[in-house]
Amino acid sequence: MAVTRRASAQWNGSLLEGAGEVSLESSGVGSFPVTWAARSAEPAGVTSPEELIAAAHSACFSMALSSALAKAGTPPTQLDTSAEVDFQPGTGITGIRLFVSGDVPGLDATGFAAAAEAAKQGCPVSQALKAVPITLTVL
Repeated sequence: MAVTRRASAQWNGSLLEGAGEVSLESSGVGSFPVTWAARSAEPAGVTSPEELIAAAHSACFSMALSSALAKAGTPPTQLDTSAEVDFQPGTGITGIRLFVSGDVPGLDATGFAAAAEAAKQGCPVSQALKAVPITLTVL
């Protein structure tokens, strides 16, 4: 059975002078301000669509890797994933970089790297973002 999650955004004013707010409705964990300046320059305490994509991608990738490792008989004790999403005004999202490290008893570095690469390919968010180059660095 499919699960649906909901978020919404309200925007007021023009792109350059306006501002908005994105709300995470399904979880109810909060609403966050968004502006063009935060998207195209420094965040200054305001989020952007790219930061939200980075959050979604790092969480999804961690879940995919955790699942794959457990299915292979080497469940992780801990995984630490971060994501960086590049946005070029006038062009769009130009690249995504995933960084992962983990504590996986019984698995060597080569095995961990292979599992991480497979998780990158199979992660549903990675699948949704296939049009953008995605790199993976195992730390």
